[in-house]
Amino acid sequence: MSITLRIVLIICSVLSFILCIVKVKQSKMQVTDSVIWMIGTIVLVLMSIFNKAVEWIAMKLGFIAPVNFVFLIIIAFLLIQGFLADIRISILNNKVKDLNHYIALEEYDKNRKKK
Repeated sequence: MSITLRIVLIICSVLSFILCIVKVKQSKMQVTDSVIWMIGTIVLVLMSIFNKAVEWIAMKLGFIAPVNFVFLIIIAFLLIQGFLADIRISILNNKVKDLNHYIALEEYDKNRKKK
């Protein structure tokens, strides 16, 4: 892995880590979500620092270049994040649907009592 890529990974990881902390302090991000992002940034920093281990793992897995392994890890992380976000969105959609049903029943009862 080139020194330029290692420096870029470290800088982006540190910035992401700081952004997560700021968003949690502003209550714009849940702590559980920020923990996942912080773990991801720590993994990238470790991959940048211990590049020989990344090269060894990439070689054992059959990657042509270690940078491809790094990109695979980043893509896998983002896919997992997207999947978890879809699960949360589905749960929230069900809650909104249930709330709409509850409100409709309450309004129906209220209108029935008026008559």
